[in-house]
Amino acid sequence: MFKKTIVVKLGTSVLTGGSAKLDRAHMVELVRQCAKLHNAGHQVIVVTSGAVAAGREHLGMHELPTTVANKQMLAAVGQSQLILTWENLFNIYGLHVGQMLLTRADLDDRERFLNARDTMRTLLKHRIIPIVNENDAVATSEIKVGDNDNLSALAAILADADLLVLLTDQSGLFTADPRTNKDAKLISQITEITDEIRHLAGGSVSGLGTGGMATKLQAADVAMRAGIDVVIAAGNEEQVIKRVAEGESLGTLFLSKKSPLEHRKQWILAGPPPAGQITIDTGAETAVVAKGSSLLPKGITHVAGAYGRGDVILVMSQTGKVIARGIARYSSIELEAIKGIHSEDIEKTLGYVYGSVAIHRDDLVVL
Repeated sequence: MFKKTIVVKLGTSVLTGGSAKLDRAHMVELVRQCAKLHNAGHQVIVVTSGAVAAGREHLGMHELPTTVANKQMLAAVGQSQLILTWENLFNIYGLHVGQMLLTRADLDDRERFLNARDTMRTLLKHRIIPIVNENDAVATSEIKVGDNDNLSALAAILADADLLVLLTDQSGLFTADPRTNKDAKLISQITEITDEIRHLAGGSVSGLGTGGMATKLQAADVAMRAGIDVVIAAGNEEQVIKRVAEGESLGTLFLSKKSPLEHRKQWILAGPPPAGQITIDTGAETAVVAKGSSLLPKGITHVAGAYGRGDVILVMSQTGKVIARGIARYSSIELEAIKGIHSEDIEKTLGYVYGSVAIHRDDLVVL
């Protein structure tokens, strides 16, 4: 088996066993599996939930109302308790850990994205286990990734990972909700996440975490496009991390795209949230989707939102479907002025020109 870079995402329900506190006996078993892979030459990254649960346990505030301020307070206390727990457990196997606390803002900006990537890869180079979590103590809704499922996909991109393992309170994705339908069957392999697949996604069993199956599908979609295989499996399955890493059919496997996106397009896809959007006509849609062309101002019919040159925006079809994400060569005000006109008329309209395209194909990710 070739040496892999593996990201293991551990949800709150996995770390607590559905209880109100960390299940350290189970955590040490998960660490043992990670240590075994690490010692076999693989690179392992842990994306951990559980900071709020750890803070609640440490302070004994089990009945505290779940306001944003209270959750951030519990996270502030719990993050140190959580990383200390991971450090002590990995130390049993003689391994060092390094904490990376991230927010959306760290991934929106290209330079900060590259800095985070360098930090991740330097930790791995020195055989240190990165422990990744969202910085819940300071994150507001505007800068939160939102859940550790999507954070784990971003971490996998930062690490240029081969495999993302999402461990949860379910055995994978089923044809129906297994909690209410006894005929539900596990889907063992998925090559494309369609609307039908998304429809199958349900909520979290425990209610302890912020992510359900829907967020896991979002994470899987991002990772697959970046060339990373994804497995959703039950965190309480015996030897689950080791077995999945060795290629055993367990849970639901999402096979990555054969041609992963280059790093710049990975950032466009996984980094900043869109600042606005444009709608294009059917001719432009065919050129972008079928021919891989750049998007010209001539094909734009509508501009929405206020954004600047260099911001990531959504490209919409006439029917309102998201076609692509891309980096705008012109601001929303400029695009409003040049929409529908030929490229040779841009300078005459604006008095200057940043190029003949609204979004260059190298800055465009077709969805």
